[in-house]
Amino acid sequence: VARAVHHAHERGVLHRDLKPENIVLDEHDEPYVVDFGLAKRLEPCAIDKRSSAIVGSVDYMSPEQAAVIPRRLTFAADIYSLGAIFYELLTGNVPVQGGSLAAVLEQLRSPEPVRPPRELDACIDWELELVCLKCLEKDPARRYGTAAELASDLTSTLVERTGAIE
Repeated sequence: VARAVHHAHERGVLHRDLKPENIVLDEHDEPYVVDFGLAKRLEPCAIDKRSSAIVGSVDYMSPEQAAVIPRRLTFAADIYSLGAIFYELLTGNVPVQGGSLAAVLEQLRSPEPVRPPRELDACIDWELELVCLKCLEKDPARRYGTAAELASDLTSTLVERTGAIE
């Protein structure tokens, strides 16, 4: 999935709504990213001026998508969403929870980090937790630089842990 997202990014496309429902498996269990209805072609120095518009699914939305003041979105927003999906795969929970849309948006906007997955399940591999938390950094500059880097780290960690060949 990270490689597919990287493929879109290489073509200048930001998905903006990555979530489990937008990942489908074919008959060979190969994943595909679908529903590019909210996707946007990134243009240099472009700022989304729709300050009141919430674009994306809040449970997987990056903090910069939830910002009150419009900000230029980068591919880092999709990296965060991939991390949110991964967090849910690891823990069974979305990374930011709240009783209402307003509460979730406030948590996204807060400087507080996401609760580490190993606090929810001590059996989670610590290296996988590190990969996940790097995706979920509040500061986009601290996330993976590309989805390909994320895919590489996941692959090397999983191969190391399972002995499987890519």
